[in-house]
Amino acid sequence: MAPILMNSTGNEHSSYIQQVEYVKNPHLDSMEEDILYHLNLGTKTHDLPQMFGDVKFVCVGGSPNRMRSFAQFIHEQLELPGNIADIRDICEGTDRYSMYKVGPVLSISHGMGVPSISIMLHELIKMLYHARCRDVIIFRIGTSGGVGLAAGTVVITDKAVDSFFRPQFEQVVLGKVIIRSTELDEDVAQELLQYSSELPDIPTVIGNTMCTHDFYEGQGRLDGALCSFSTEEKFEYLRKANEAGVRNIEMESTVFAAMCRVCNLKAAVVCVTLLNRFEGDQISTPHDALLEYQQRPQRLVVHFIKKRLGLIS
Repeated sequence: MAPILMNSTGNEHSSYIQQVEYVKNPHLDSMEEDILYHLNLGTKTHDLPQMFGDVKFVCVGGSPNRMRSFAQFIHEQLELPGNIADIRDICEGTDRYSMYKVGPVLSISHGMGVPSISIMLHELIKMLYHARCRDVIIFRIGTSGGVGLAAGTVVITDKAVDSFFRPQFEQVVLGKVIIRSTELDEDVAQELLQYSSELPDIPTVIGNTMCTHDFYEGQGRLDGALCSFSTEEKFEYLRKANEAGVRNIEMESTVFAAMCRVCNLKAAVVCVTLLNRFEGDQISTPHDALLEYQQRPQRLVVHFIKKRLGLIS
């Protein structure tokens, strides 16, 4: 069966798109209650507009601890009142994700891989819709493997590509392959790159990000429990990726880009490289250096937010 191509506006429900921003599901308005199960929220149990109506920036990342630290960092950088120790996990009733609200910023963990971030995004986007949020920018901040880049380099994603270097995300829906574009907001990416010049200790580039469904074989690693290819085949694949404009590899960007694009959310992916995959497979960087690397995408995104809020010139 031939794949079904969805255009960037997701006009499979074009008449409904004209009525709402973000969600693209005509069934939602007929529901008496929408339970956002994995976020431990719901439209009857929580006043979502009161809780989240002022949100303008959403930052998502894999690790719950990292996103809690990011929320504390945002709190300090925005000079908000209160003690950072009092920032609470809004999703504390579930062990799936963690969510922190700091002023107009949400910090949310998404777990690892396409399925985990996909579930979170469905419920996050519905939450933004129910909260009547507008003009939201969403960032994925995280870590990645570099393709020809030194460890510690921040990559702003131009296009999220699949393992065949195609800027698309494929999903099977009711036995049919749905293909959606993974192009991200060019203006946000260029703005991030511009602001990175004001943070000279953070080397930053724009390039394509390859999203895989696996950390080991799917990324051409030789050190997993299984390996079905040679060293030469690994390096040939990485060279082809590099020639296709791929500068880093991770496991969430395609579905993130596709869902944000269809739902009219301005979005960016900002990840730091933890190693150059041409030089090895295992991450052997000292712990303190890794912590500093992981803070680099956070610092760049916080700088962007402060610029947008007019807190710095």
